[in-house]
Amino acid sequence: MKAFCAAFAFGLIAASAAPVLAQQPSPSKDSAKSIPASARPPKGMCRIWIDGVAPAQQPAPTDCPTALKNQPKNSKVIFGDDFADTSKKAPSNTKVPPGAKGFQNVRPPVVILPTRPPKNPGD
Repeated sequence: MKAFCAAFAFGLIAASAAPVLAQQPSPSKDSAKSIPASARPPKGMCRIWIDGVAPAQQPAPTDCPTALKNQPKNSKVIFGDDFADTSKKAPSNTKVPPGAKGFQNVRPPVVILPTRPPKNPGD
């Protein structure tokens, strides 16, 4: 009986996970390469990219909720924040600024709090 319950529970979990896995689109690594840089949406906006349509014929960039709502089946939504700006180079050396050199390995000063005054025995 325990084996039947365990098999039933496993089957139920597997059956409920299958629709969830089917909803997730498979990420294609070539999709970013096939979209020209001039066709990418600006930061904060999205664009519907329809497969098999020329870049000049693609829909204009729009806000992301509208793009996700109106996305056809043979397309993907391109987010403007997804692409890294490769035109800007990272600094080659990460040196500490001259004004910050004196603050390395410095401990805060020890603060000594005053103690309570002694109580007067005559009061």
